[in-house]
Amino acid sequence: MSHSFARLVFAFTALFFAAFFIWPVLQILKGGFIDADGRLTFAYLGALLADPVYLGGLRNSFLLACSATGLALLIALPLAVVTDRYLFPAKNLLGSLVLVPMILPPFVGAIGIKQIFGQYGALNALLHHVGLLAPGATIDWFAAHQFWGIAIVEALSLYPIIYLNAVAALANIDPAMEEAAQNLGCTGLRRFWKITLPLIRPGLFAGGTIVFIWAFTELGTPLIFDYDRVTSVQIYYGLKDIGANPFPFALVAVMLACSVALYALSKTLFGRQTHAMMAKATSSGGPRALPSGRAWLCTLLFGGVTFLAVLPHLGVILVAFSQDWYGTVVPHTYTLDNFELALGHDLTVPAIANSLRFASISTLVDLVLGVAIAYVVVRSKVRGRQVLDFLAMLPLAVPGLVLAFGYLAMSQDGKFFSFLNPTRDPTILLIIAYSVRRLPYVVRSAAAGFQQTSETLEEAAQNMGAPPLKAVIKITLPLIMANLIAGGLLAFAFAMLEVSDSLILAQKQAFYPITKAILELFQLLGDGKFIASALGVWAMVFLGVTIAGLSLILGKKLGAIFRV
Repeated sequence: MSHSFARLVFAFTALFFAAFFIWPVLQILKGGFIDADGRLTFAYLGALLADPVYLGGLRNSFLLACSATGLALLIALPLAVVTDRYLFPAKNLLGSLVLVPMILPPFVGAIGIKQIFGQYGALNALLHHVGLLAPGATIDWFAAHQFWGIAIVEALSLYPIIYLNAVAALANIDPAMEEAAQNLGCTGLRRFWKITLPLIRPGLFAGGTIVFIWAFTELGTPLIFDYDRVTSVQIYYGLKDIGANPFPFALVAVMLACSVALYALSKTLFGRQTHAMMAKATSSGGPRALPSGRAWLCTLLFGGVTFLAVLPHLGVILVAFSQDWYGTVVPHTYTLDNFELALGHDLTVPAIANSLRFASISTLVDLVLGVAIAYVVVRSKVRGRQVLDFLAMLPLAVPGLVLAFGYLAMSQDGKFFSFLNPTRDPTILLIIAYSVRRLPYVVRSAAAGFQQTSETLEEAAQNMGAPPLKAVIKITLPLIMANLIAGGLLAFAFAMLEVSDSLILAQKQAFYPITKAILELFQLLGDGKFIASALGVWAMVFLGVTIAGLSLILGKKLGAIFRV
């Protein structure tokens, strides 16, 4: 395709990111570091770091992200090694179920966890039943340990991201390298630490970076646990006086700096690190059969982890089907009324319609822009195309909470983008936010498709008289359609259940997306918790079907979408 088209894509993308990525970030920096007289100041940052409440929130957020990432790694790495190296009963089924935790936002799963581990929840009822807890005695498992409750919920929800990257990295290792180490006497765990782990470290760090940033800026789960000693919740509560209080700006700036620093560290350490592999055909690689006892032990490991991971989902499902659930192991009575109410409630029907509209338009934007960017990066020789790739991937480093706050700041009355003020109608800003946040997934998928498709096919079509654009549309796009469908489905599914942008930008009930409706319903007295859970189950079914389709289309390549 012509250089003029590549330059046009470059210019449009640069303009789009300047307006809806760079500018919101600059508004955050301006609010946190520019005083009323327009002069640079670090007074707000200094006061923030001297305030024990804000400093404690930053410390808790960092420790929470470290804990969630560490727990997710401890869960994901053994599972990835077992599934890559061994054959065991129900391997394919359990390998598919590993993806189940991804079909529900962590904060919705927190509703189920609270129901199971609450003071009058299922676990205490079970302990009463077996006589391990005195009659009338209760333990509120997470009330005194909210921090670890949030960390566990997030780890169980996000570990598949590390698992997918680890499986993909292990699949790329030439077995001959490990066999050579074994022949030299390096066996067992020593071989794993010395040979295997260094080879898969880039994949682990890539997945771990995504999990860390996600957990560091997670808003919904701390809100459900009523844990306000983290930066994300402090920012959320600070939105009420965004025009007069500089501290939320400074908080967001610190969160942004931490996330970008981690992203830069990931790219610097592992972005270009590769290990030359010989063809796998040179060695007898592949998973091997185990003795019956060890094989069933692997199945038990997978099954146990999967059960723990889907426990929040099971809790949400049981709440959704129950009329009341108080002080018993499982609900005594069940009903389908909650599901009917979830599809007929004044709050939920518009929310479902809003999410469908916002997600559909944003996915269309992502597909058009993502394909154009991927083509320029992979196919063209235009100067600066690597900058274009960097811009497209940058939203992975900037949390949704930060961008949403930036959009809110830049659209205040008196600002250039005041006509987008979400207090009147957040539709355009939500579509833009969803598009920017999910664009990297589409670019990654499309770029992989272009890299796997020979350019000679387009050249042959052009030699037969087809214009360059027509050659791409008629020849290349059909060949990479599976990649585009996968990236588009992922962008659509996660836009449907986007949390931070939805909670911050949707401020009028008429424009609530699904996730904002779930949070509002959960906070209602009466049957709000049950309707919220039913709506969560509908969302779970939708995203579950999407993830199943993605795994069928991409298989082990699915992990490549979740890389920084």
